[in-house]
Amino acid sequence: MKAFLLAAGKGSRLKPLTERIPKCLVPIRGRPLLQIWLEHLNHHGVKEVLINTHHHAIQVERFVQGFNGKPRIRIEYEPVLLGSGGTVWHNRDFVQGDQEFWVIYADTLSSVNLKEMFTYHQEHKGLLTIGLFRTENPTECGIALLDKAECVVEFEEKPARPKSNLANAGIYLIRKDIFQDVLWDSPMPLDFGYHILPQLVGKMYGYVINDYHLDIGTLENFDRAQKEYND
Repeated sequence: MKAFLLAAGKGSRLKPLTERIPKCLVPIRGRPLLQIWLEHLNHHGVKEVLINTHHHAIQVERFVQGFNGKPRIRIEYEPVLLGSGGTVWHNRDFVQGDQEFWVIYADTLSSVNLKEMFTYHQEHKGLLTIGLFRTENPTECGIALLDKAECVVEFEEKPARPKSNLANAGIYLIRKDIFQDVLWDSPMPLDFGYHILPQLVGKMYGYVINDYHLDIGTLENFDRAQKEYND
């Protein structure tokens, strides 16, 4: 399988760290976050990864050049940020011919069992399986509401009045039909949370992650990861 590993964000909430290093390379107990993800993907059978770059792009390219393990890596530099959905749409040739592919936000730290999530995905016919985690701050996340069959019946980005605490984990397993069945013509940057996922209500299923999962988007969570994470 292949995966988009989205790593182009500026990491504004992680300043001053991200003034000198890209968010995807911040160290978690001595290992760059991007390295953790590449090793995790390789362990779960992903053979090829596309990494998009923008902020401190040269540092990411140098890291990739020095990375000797698997999976194979393709770099796509974005002079102007395309957004999470825009990156996938503009590089859809990367997964041409594949039945399913992963989209993963590289600023998360997760021990999610991708093999189990893939098995779950195969049990339904949805266009997308979205990884979800339980959050204490639902107004700051994309929030999904599931029915008894675990189909997503509502999805809203940063709702003022959340109807659940199941938040978008930034981990998607997607069927190829999404390129025909979803409108991708919104202006760039095109965002999964605001533009793509709302179109998939009733057509996607939620996989609740019970493994370790943390958004490394703030200095508080960065410090928390140093104490908690144990891969």
